[in-house]
Parts: sequence; C-alpha cells; structure tokens
Amino acid sequence: MYESPIKEFFRSSLKNFNFMLGLIMFISILVLAVFADQIAPYAYDAGNPAAKLTEPCKEHLFGTDEMGRDLFSRIVYGTRITLKVALIGGSIQLVLGVVVGLFCGYFGGVVDKAMLFLADLTWCVPGMVMALAVVTVIGTNLTNAIIAIALVNWASMARTVRAKTMSLKNMAFIETGVAFGESDFSLMFRYILPNIVPALIVMVSMALPSTIMSTTTLSFLGVGSQPPSPDWGLMVSDGIQYITKAPWLAIYPGLALVYTVLSFTILGEGLRDLLDPRMKSQG
Repeated sequence: MYESPIKEFFRSSLKNFNFMLGLIMFISILVLAVFADQIAPYAYDAGNPAAKLTEPCKEHLFGTDEMGRDLFSRIVYGTRITLKVALIGGSIQLVLGVVVGLFCGYFGGVVDKAMLFLADLTWCVPGMVMALAVVTVIGTNLTNAIIAIALVNWASMARTVRAKTMSLKNMAFIETGVAFGESDFSLMFRYILPNIVPALIVMVSMALPSTIMSTTTLSFLGVGSQPPSPDWGLMVSDGIQYITKAPWLAIYPGLALVYTVLSFTILGEGLRDLLDPRMKSQG
C-alpha cells in the first residue's frame, strides 16, 4: 500500500526517540521565547538595588544579579536571543552554502576553483579568531556577532552541497531538463536543489549548536551582545566575577545554554536518522 512521504516521515518520527525528545525540548524553548512577557515575573532590565545578589527564593526563583535584576526573568527573555541567533545564523549559512555549493558543483572549472579557494581561506585561520577579527571590523553587537560566525562557518555546508550537486548533475532527469531547454539557473534551483533539501535540513540542524555556542562565546568575550541585554553568554561573563559570592549568576545561565544546545543537538541527530538515506539503510 502506497504511503505518502509526509505520512511516512510522521510515522517514523514517532518511533525516533532522539527526534521526539529534541522536538519536545525545542518546543519548550520556543514557548518560553514566544510567551516571555507572560512567563517572566519581571522585566529583564528592571533592577532593585535593595535586592541585589539575593539568593534563589520564592520571589526570585533563580536569585538576582549585582543590580537587583531577577535572573529567572532574564534567562526567559534570553531564549529570544538564542532563537534569533539560530534563525539569522542558520539562514546566512544556508544561503551562502547553497548558492556557492550549487554554482561550484554545477559549473566546475574556474568558478569551482575560485569558490573553493575562498572556502579554504576561511579554514586557514581558527574560526573564533576570524570571527573576532570580523566583529572588530564591522562593530561589536549581537547582529554583527551572528554575521561573523555565519561568515566563518558557511564553507563546510558549501562543500557538502557542491559534492551532492556534482553527483546529481549528470543524472537522467537533469539531461531531460537540458533537452527541454531549461536554463542553468532552472536546472540548479528547480531540479537539483529539491533533491538535496533533506540533506540541507540535517546540515542546518547539526550546525545550529555550534553557531549558538560560538555567538555566546563572543558575547562572553564582550564583543557580542552588550549590557543590559539578557544574553546568556554576557550573563555568564558577569556572573564569574561573583562566582564565590553568588554562584547562581553563572550556573543558571550556563544550564540554560547547555539545555538549548543539547536540544538542537538531539533534534539534529533525530533528523539525520530520519532524513539521511545512508542512516536508513543501516537501520
């Protein structure tokens, strides 16, 4: 009996523990981000000098920071920043990786060599060092930090797209498109691209944890988000100054970061198991 791909994916996903666990964790983060105004008891920048460095209690579940701001509220609002990082960073890497990979794999020759040379340049220097250099040039704020990380990490995705494009461009359905007079642009984006979408979904989901961690690291170093932003990396950086007096300032943002990165990692592994044909054949 024929079963549509969507129904088959839905049925398989229910049996995939990693996918379901990662999805539940991701949904919990999404709910916090969307309903932050309703969930957080205080504004993320609302300070109370009389209550600074208050230990976790009934009024302040995660305690308060050195300015008397409620840490739980700041962590809740910080989920919006994390999802912004994932959305913008993942989108930039996806667009660059797809465009460069398609052109390199389809045309080959000089175009391929030039693009690969540019990709190799991004690998010659450690990613964080290059990201710091980019942020220094374009300015220190969250958006620039996301752009810097994306500009450093797009090369691996482009290489994968290139390899898949090279394996597809000589197949029969491409020759059929050529016979019907389809343009190169049409062949790349209407014929080849749809066939690598599952691989792209897996690549993006697996790249997001490192994107989030890298951007958080830039904030931790002071070249990403700027005060009073509730960025978790910035909060951990500030909390380390009070690690012996108020350890909760670094512990709770750190746990939030671990939970978020873990959710994307587990979800990515689940998607890989569901969408990667090689993984299916091994199952």
